Amino acid sequence: MEQIDITFPCNDGHPMRGVLTLPAGSSSSAPRPGLILIYEILGLNEEMRRVARDLAAEGYAVLIPDVFDRGLKFVCVAGAIRSMMKGEGQLIDDLEAGRRYLASRPEVDGERLGVVGFCMGGGFALLLAMSGRYQVAAPFYGQVPDEMPLSCPVVASYGGKDKPLIGAAEKLRGHLERLGVDHDIKTYEDAGHSFFTRPIGFVATKIGPMLPMHVAHHEGAANDSRERMLAFLKKHLG
Repeated sequence: MEQIDITFPCNDGHPMRGVLTLPAGSSSSAPRPGLILIYEILGLNEEMRRVARDLAAEGYAVLIPDVFDRGLKFVCVAGAIRSMMKGEGQLIDDLEAGRRYLASRPEVDGERLGVVGFCMGGGFALLLAMSGRYQVAAPFYGQVPDEMPLSCPVVASYGGKDKPLIGAAEKLRGHLERLGVDHDIKTYEDAGHSFFTRPIGFVATKIGPMLPMHVAHHEGAANDSRERMLAFLKKHLG
């Protein structure tokens, strides 16, 4: 397996940083399916790199675009929230530039692309699911758009203790059922927000569980949602 720091050109010429993780033997094998991984609001940290390595071990080429690469983090976070609310903006454009870069790699089959997102990234994964450029989306505890006129197949996971997102799974299921789109949506009643990832730092481990979102890792939910995601990705990306 190879995990390297890269840059790719955005629409305005900005060289955006990112992390590309390739499965072992990619240079000598047929092109692999690719995944864009959109990180949590905590940013590009070792936990997101670990998740990318885990997915690469399953045969996927994974790109994490560092979408907080345009300045001070709090400014980038504010811009991300605006983009999510509007469904358009700089961050959406940067993610599309990342998709083009990933699709252009010789190790990647550009016709077999998926998007995986966590927390903030889960919301963006659902926005990109409507772009017509992905074959599958895997949001984890992502904000659900009020309207979804189209979508690729979706495998989504939510925590029942995540109070701000109560009802999100049902809302998403309603959208996808109306569209007749293949989906696998599950709520883990004993889990809260960020149940998939492993906590980093004092705030995440000590303060997170006391918040209304009940931010905490949940081993059972993490393992089950991982298996569901991998099965769904294999179904739609091969």
